[in-house]
Amino acid sequence: MIELEGVPELIDPVMVAAFEGWNDAGDAASTAVAHLEREWKGEVFAALDAEDYYDFQVNRPTVYLDGGVRKITWPTTRLSVVRVGGDKPRDLVLVRGIEPSMRWRSFCNELLGFAHELGVEMVVILGALLGDTPHTRPVPVSGVTSDPDLARTMDLEETRYEGPTGIVGILQEACTHAGVPAVSLWAAVPHYVSQPPNPKATLALLNRLEDLIDLRIPLGELAEDARAWQVGVDQLASEDSEVAEYVQTLEEARDTAELPEASGEAIAREFERYLRRRDGGPGHATELGDSSYLRDTSSGRTRPPKPPKAEESDDDGSPDSPED
Repeated sequence: MIELEGVPELIDPVMVAAFEGWNDAGDAASTAVAHLEREWKGEVFAALDAEDYYDFQVNRPTVYLDGGVRKITWPTTRLSVVRVGGDKPRDLVLVRGIEPSMRWRSFCNELLGFAHELGVEMVVILGALLGDTPHTRPVPVSGVTSDPDLARTMDLEETRYEGPTGIVGILQEACTHAGVPAVSLWAAVPHYVSQPPNPKATLALLNRLEDLIDLRIPLGELAEDARAWQVGVDQLASEDSEVAEYVQTLEEARDTAELPEASGEAIAREFERYLRRRDGGPGHATELGDSSYLRDTSSGRTRPPKPPKAEESDDDGSPDSPED
């Protein structure tokens, strides 16, 4: 029995979860939840017992000094609550931790116990994977669910993935079997620049989450960080002719694949997002904020400076399917 003393009654609560590890390329997903917790001043109300789920030789505890006193921080998963006011108040239950080393079914059941006690209406799990996607284009974010009705009503993909899975896939299936609506949002991170942080992928996840739960998210300096990250990767790529050629190949493949979506539904979605954020004031932006320096005004499409031409490359590929 989970007793939640001191946690107020929540308004239309949604649980948003992310886990460091296999499902968190570039730390994009865990950084997104950390951003929500920081911007909305989340208050931690529970932490899972580390000894139940973690191998400390894999995820080691850390020692630190607090006023001259040595203390230990144990790897675990923590839950916090943020109260979001405004015209449409809605509370979030944030789950941030590390993919557990063992007892995954018990781990998921414990999280679902909290969700039940708090009256959570939907669980959104954030993840990031490595893919053949160029860093110069908008980050692909896929929304998937195991619930056919949810897929239809929320314009999501019904997952067809088969293969090895991580805690994101296990938690989503646990939610489905427990009758709790659950969605996974996956951002694709360029495999050739996979080291964290990746603020552009984090921003893309938050934008998609904002659309999904109909809640404005303060972005703070994230849009500027994303711009700086892209400029930095542009510079690194331009210094290596093989990387520059490979990026150009990915750009051409991506543009060709998305050409049919350059009108109609895709444009309507972007225009709706613009209208929602137009009056949002500081902190609300599109994926890269004011990205005029990347826009080809003659075509209206995002087009970064072409990298230097190098020898022909045979590398080709398409983004991996999101793992659920």
